[in-house]
Amino acid sequence: MLSRLGRGVLRLVRPAASTQTYEVDPRSAGRLRIAYAPRPDGIPDAGEIVWTWVPYAERDGRGKDRPVLVIARQSRDRVYAVKLTSRAHPGSDAYVALGAGGWDPKRRPSWADTDQLYSVSHAGLRREGAALDAVRFARVAEALRARYGWR
Repeated sequence: MLSRLGRGVLRLVRPAASTQTYEVDPRSAGRLRIAYAPRPDGIPDAGEIVWTWVPYAERDGRGKDRPVLVIARQSRDRVYAVKLTSRAHPGSDAYVALGAGGWDPKRRPSWADTDQLYSVSHAGLRREGAALDAVRFARVAEALRARYGWR
């Protein structure tokens, strides 16, 4: 009986699948159009950094709350994003240096990971972090275009 109750409580705490952030094969995104378009309207737009729960690469149900850079709209209620990390990856062309910004309360330097693409539900957002400036967004966009052939 207690184990059934425990599973029920877990279901209540865990977000519904439709609101979860999940990794997407970048090749399945088709001809993605990346355009800088941040607007202070509470809706995630390309160029904005938002916080969401991101699953670990092991796909074992674990993950963590982290900032992601919105790069394009996927649908009416989902966007494509790349995760940010505060760990440097010297020598890797998959990481674009962003420096520090208002998305990180500790003001640590960040890098955009262009190797992984995520689908983020508007309902799965924890909070907005900041809008990245157009110059830094353009560097990330160029790296993604070169890597995946997007426009």
